[in-house]
Amino acid sequence: MNSSPALELRDIHLPEPISWWPPAPGWWLLLFTVVLLAVVFWWAYKQRQKKRARRDSLKALADIREQFSHHQSPAKLLRELSVLMRRSCITFYPRTLSASLTGEDWLQFLDATSANTAFCDGVGRALASAPYLPERAQHSIDSQALLDLCETWLRAQPSKHYLASMRATKTRSGAQR
Repeated sequence: MNSSPALELRDIHLPEPISWWPPAPGWWLLLFTVVLLAVVFWWAYKQRQKKRARRDSLKALADIREQFSHHQSPAKLLRELSVLMRRSCITFYPRTLSASLTGEDWLQFLDATSANTAFCDGVGRALASAPYLPERAQHSIDSQALLDLCETWLRAQPSKHYLASMRATKTRSGAQR
């Protein structure tokens, strides 16, 4: 046939190298799974922290209750409960919401984060002035009712409806400016 020595043949053409982008669907699925697992683990960790904080606070309250059965000092009980409630508030809620509250504002915060008004209108009122009274001051409180009130408050925390209302209030006040 045609046996011409000068045939102009081209060299072998290799395909283009495989690009790393866009990844194959399996890689997208793996990335989605890793992100989903990270979110689930983070959420579970946060839930565990909340439960641990509540459990630790309730254990501290049980210790206060037991110590009170030995020392029977209402002044010491009020101070210990006041400290426990403040520490718990700082743990359950942002520090800016509860750390600086005193007096009537403190009691209103406790009532707003619980299902009752026993802090402003009931036995919980003693917590407002307890840290400021002298050691030997005489207190006439129903210690069992106060301990039960604090336990009820701790078991109900953190109060999501209060945080939602605070966010809504901040949003409304920010929109008015």
